[in-house]
Formats: sequence, C-alpha cells, structure tokens
Amino acid sequence: MFRLSPARRAMIQRITFALLLVLSVMMIALGKTDQVVLGSLSIAVMSAATPTLEILSRPADLLNSVVRRGSGLLSVYQENARLEEENARLLEWQLAALKLASENAQLRDLLKLAPEPPSSYLTARVVANSGAAYVSSVVVNAGRENGVRRGQAAITGDGLVGRVTEVGNRAARVLLITDLNSHVPVIVESSRLRAVLTGDNSARPNLHYAEADAVIKIGDRVVTSGQGGVFPPGLPVGVVASFDREIPRVEPYAELSRVEYLRLVDYGLGDALPNPPSLPRAAANARSSRSARSSAAER
Repeated sequence: MFRLSPARRAMIQRITFALLLVLSVMMIALGKTDQVVLGSLSIAVMSAATPTLEILSRPADLLNSVVRRGSGLLSVYQENARLEEENARLLEWQLAALKLASENAQLRDLLKLAPEPPSSYLTARVVANSGAAYVSSVVVNAGRENGVRRGQAAITGDGLVGRVTEVGNRAARVLLITDLNSHVPVIVESSRLRAVLTGDNSARPNLHYAEADAVIKIGDRVVTSGQGGVFPPGLPVGVVASFDREIPRVEPYAELSRVEYLRLVDYGLGDALPNPPSLPRAAANARSSRSARSSAAER
C-alpha cells in the first residue's frame, strides 16, 4: 500500500489551506460585485428594455381586450337567449290566463253568478287580550270611528285569526278562532270535505260535523268554505296537526298568542250576523248612571 511521507503530507495540507483561503476571498469579492455592479447593470438593462417590452405588450393587451369583449358579447347573447325563452314562457302563461279569464267570464254569464262584493281593510294594533282562562279574544285600537264593523274578518299575513264581535268608538274586540264560542265553516282543501271549526279555548280547535267516512290526514290544509255568510271562501285557517279521540285538531297558521297587528277586512258580510241582544231599559239606565258618576268623579 502506497503511503505519503510526513513531509509530503504537510506540504499538501498547506497548499490545500491556501487554495481554500483564495477561493473564499474570491467568493466574497464576487458577492460584493453582484450587489453593486450587477445591480446597476440589471437596472440599466431593464430601463433600456422597457420601451421594447411596452411595444411588445400592446398586442397582448389588445388580445386580452378582444377576449374580454368577446366574452362579454357571449354573456349578453346567452342572457338575451334566456330572456327570449323566459318571455316566450310568460307569453304562454299570459295567453293561458286570458283564456281562463274569458272562460270564467262566460261561465259567470251563463250561471248569472252574482259578483263578490269589494273588500276594504284597515290595520289595527292589539292593545289587550282577554286575560281569562275561558275566553279567547283580543282588543284592538280601532273602532267605529275608523270604520270597524261587527263581522269583519281579522287576519294576518299567515291566515285567519277571528272576527270582530264588539265595536266601540275607538276600540273593538276580536273573537279568536280558538274561543269556545267560535264556529267557522271550513273545508278540507285536499278532499273538499266540509266541516265546522269549533274552538274549545285550547291552542288547537276541532273539526266537527264532518262526514262519518271522511278521510282526513295530518297535514291537510283547512280553509274557509264561505258557508254561513260570515267569511268568504278560501281564507287559510290552518293545517290538521293531530287527532283527539278521532276528532281532528287544527293548528292555526297564525301565531295567536303572538299577534301584534291585525288586518280587519270588511267583506260586506256583517249583515249576516245576528244583532247583539239589547239590554233591558233598567240595566241600560243603571249603566248610564254609573258612567255619569264615573265621569263626575274623574272631573
């Protein structure tokens, strides 16, 4: 095996150390040159090439602009096609509606059907409730001075709430459909079965007087039938939610316990309600004297 002498090995180590030292100095010098000289050179090259790059970028910008405009035109074309298709569908629906309106007018003419009376309404705020366990009614801040009449329907955006039963000059009482004295002729929308919605002072009134073999399911919609002349047909009331001893119970659409505003709608059907019983003359005089005494006491 070949072995170096100690003198030769020491000489090689000194030469290697010198070479590494020279290489390190050269690398440090090149690093300084890159930061100073090459940085200035790169800036000069970029400044000289900027006009050329700007000229070369113009076709690219023009191409991008053309692409964007083409994409915009394509979007406009697609939107125009969609609108034309939608317009065609709307025209079909318009023709169908005009046809149905014409047929309806012809059928009304054949049947000599009396037109429905125009309806008017006003909005009132609930200022008090019954506060009793056996009465379900609310008081609103509108009365005879505002055009409120007995028999007007009280509704919300969800459905029927009740009807006006008592009217004062500036306030009125609304009997809710959950009250024990409330009886509303209704119809089960899916099967067209007629029944009477009867309140029992619970949250869910009952469906009574339906046919013995009537098929009523949970989820069936219940609307007014128009019979009895109190409510017009088609007012949403609620949905069948449960059965109590085979008697359907209806969950009203309106949250009766959270009603703040009511729309009192006059369908011109108030004359169908019986007039409230008149007080005897003695009772009326007693009430008058009590009112006079309370007025004098307030003064």
